[in-house]
Amino acid sequence: MSDEPGGLDFSTVIASTVHDMKNSLALLMQAHSQWQAQLPRQHQHGQAQGIIEYEFARLNGMLVQLLGLYKLGVNQLPLRPAYHELEDFIEAQLARHQEVLQSRQISARCEVEEFGLLGFFDQELLGSVVANIITNSIRYARSNLLVRAWQEQECLVLAICDDGQGYPQPMIAQQSNYVLSLNHSTGSTGLGLYFAGRIAELHERQGLRGHIEIANGGPLGGGVFRIYLP
Repeated sequence: MSDEPGGLDFSTVIASTVHDMKNSLALLMQAHSQWQAQLPRQHQHGQAQGIIEYEFARLNGMLVQLLGLYKLGVNQLPLRPAYHELEDFIEAQLARHQEVLQSRQISARCEVEEFGLLGFFDQELLGSVVANIITNSIRYARSNLLVRAWQEQECLVLAICDDGQGYPQPMIAQQSNYVLSLNHSTGSTGLGLYFAGRIAELHERQGLRGHIEIANGGPLGGGVFRIYLP
C-alpha cells in the first residue's frame, strides 16, 4: 500500500494480477483438455495426466482463495444464499475431481442423511470451499474419500473425510488460529482453512454463525473437515 495520495495500491495490483492469472490458467486447462482428447485412449489417463490435473485444480483453488480473501478484506464478496439439494451439490463437486480421483485410484462417494435434504447457502462460495478441501484430501488420501451431509440441531453439517494420516495434532490444537507459519515439509500455510472459516462465518441466520472444525478419525479413519451452516 502507498502512503502517498494517488500512489500504488499494491493489494489491488495483486488482486488484478491474480485475476489475470486465473483467466490464463482457465485457458491453459481448456487447451490441455483439448490436447488430451486427441491422445490415444491408453495415454489419456496416465500418471502424468493425473499429476497435471491435480496441480491444475490446486492452483485454481489457491487463486480463488486469494481473490476471495481480497474481496473479503474490502467488503466486496457478496453472499447470495438460496436453497440447494445437498446430494446434487456434492455429486457436482465430486464430478469436478473425477479425472484426478480416477488417476490416483481413489474411490469417492457421497452420503446424505435423508433424501432431498436441503441447505440454505451460497452455492458458489461453499463450492469453492468444498473443492479446495476435496483437492487437499486427494493429496493425502490412500484410496477412499467420503463427503457426508446431515442435519444437526439447527445446523446443516457437511463433512469431507479421507483415509489418510489425518491432520497434524498442532493444527487441530490451534483451530482458533488457522493461519499458521509456513510448514516447509507440507507447503501448508493454513490459508485454505482460514478461507473456509471466513466463508462459513458469512452464513448467519437467527443469530447463529457458521463455523468449521477439523478432526481425525471419522468413518474412514483419516482427516475429517466439517463445516456447520445455520
